Formats: sequence, structure tokens, C-alpha cells
Amino acid sequence: MNNYQIDRTKWAKLTIFQQMANIGAEVGRTFNAIRQKDETRAENAMVRALDLFDATVENNGFVRNKEILRAKEQFLSAYVDKQPDEGLEKYFTQFAFAR
Repeated sequence: MNNYQIDRTKWAKLTIFQQMANIGAEVGRTFNAIRQKDETRAENAMVRALDLFDATVENNGFVRNKEILRAKEQFLSAYVDKQPDEGLEKYFTQFAFAR
């Protein structure tokens, strides 16, 4: 497992839409790696995604934390089951278009 960690100061300057779009990119990378059965790449993307989820919750001031934590829970469930969640990918895609 890698020891990736986002710069929390820079992350806090992004809008919630930018943060969620970036989380979505890592979620997508994780699911694509799972589909390709590349466990190392999937694990690395998963670690980055979890760090971004955590940085967003820390920065967000409880405004959307319930929603963010629910998305994190669904993501982890899909990762553990090795079953990419297309609904979760669609959820994050809307943030990419909104930013």
C-alpha cells in the first residue's frame, strides 16, 4: 500500500464540486483497474480516493458530510466486493460536469 496524502491546504481551496470531481476520478480509476483485474493499480487508486474522501469531510464543515460519507461507504463496499458500482460512477460524473 502506498502512503499517498493530498495537500490539505490546497485541497481546502477547491470548491466542493472540484473536490467531488477529483474523488470521482479516483473512484473511476479504481473501478477501471478492478475491471482489468489489476489489483495493484486498484489498491493505489483506492488509497488515493479514501484520502480525498477524508480531506473533503475534514474541510467541508459538516455541510454535506452525510452524503460524502455514504458515497465513501458505497465505494468501499464495491471495492471489497470487486464489483464496480456504475450508479456511483454516474453520481460522481455529475460533479465533473458541474465544475
